[in-house]
Amino acid sequence: LEASFGSVDAFRKHFAEATKNAEASGWGVLAWEPLGDRLVVLAAEVHQQMGVQGAVPLLVCDVWEHAYYLRYQNKRADYLDAWWKVVNWNGVAEKFKKAMAK
Repeated sequence: LEASFGSVDAFRKHFAEATKNAEASGWGVLAWEPLGDRLVVLAAEVHQQMGVQGAVPLLVCDVWEHAYYLRYQNKRADYLDAWWKVVNWNGVAEKFKKAMAK
């Protein structure tokens, strides 16, 4: 994260902004881009056209309303703030190792 974004905090800020601002229903995505040899943050929208060309998704935050509406109503930002507490960083690290090995 530090190599691609400068710091963990910078990554979190970038990921949060992309995810909070995904139009309508979508996802925030941390992905490994082998061609650029870097991690990237994407805001994936329009699920029918969800392809992430040339990148391997490592961490995805669902911001479709079904993911958070019952608890957070229309407060997507509050949902994302709480979402960080349940991220499985060991799982992300394992996916990253596999993606880099390809």
